[in-house]
Amino acid sequence: MRLSELSERSGISTATIKYYLREGLLPPGERVSATQAEYGEGHLRRLRLVRALVQVGRLPIATAREVLAHVDDESLGRTIRLGAALWALPHGPEPDEQAPETAAARAEVDALLDRLGWTGAREIGELSPVYRSLVAGLATLARLGYPYESAQLEEHARLMHEVAVRDLDQMETCATRSQQVEMAVASAVLHEPLLASLRRLAQEEESARRYGY
Repeated sequence: MRLSELSERSGISTATIKYYLREGLLPPGERVSATQAEYGEGHLRRLRLVRALVQVGRLPIATAREVLAHVDDESLGRTIRLGAALWALPHGPEPDEQAPETAAARAEVDALLDRLGWTGAREIGELSPVYRSLVAGLATLARLGYPYESAQLEEHARLMHEVAVRDLDQMETCATRSQQVEMAVASAVLHEPLLASLRRLAQEEESARRYGY
């Protein structure tokens, strides 16, 4: 398809597509003349992901470029490739190593991973910004007087693992590894707010069932 058709099918203006091309967010099309190029379904799929990152996720162009570089890095194994792409997304605050609650929170997270048998997450540990965000979050809760009980934390982790299984099952329906990683990144940006909304909606429903209106 030509640029005009790519714009029409994606709903993104030609000027914006040209900007994404210049910034390296979209791979160049196949040249058919000095002034024209052909684009394929992969470009359309990539534009959807770019829109999710930049327009919905509000990622800076440099951050979106870094995420997409990991998505396209076929030299990496699937787990590392997926992890690198997701790690490049914005995360919560880093642990405050000066806070006395941080060491206890880190020990709690490590003990949780051991109880769950999550050996992969345990081995990666501090390298993962998600792990560090969890440590920081638990430390903050403890500092503010809202500690997360170990049993409750484990229960919620097991529920999240069920969600993760379904996420990867869905991801594996994509034809190529690049498409699988693209879906995972898009889901991280688009689905996590949806899951948070579902949780709050479920709380509203349960409250109505228990206490009425």
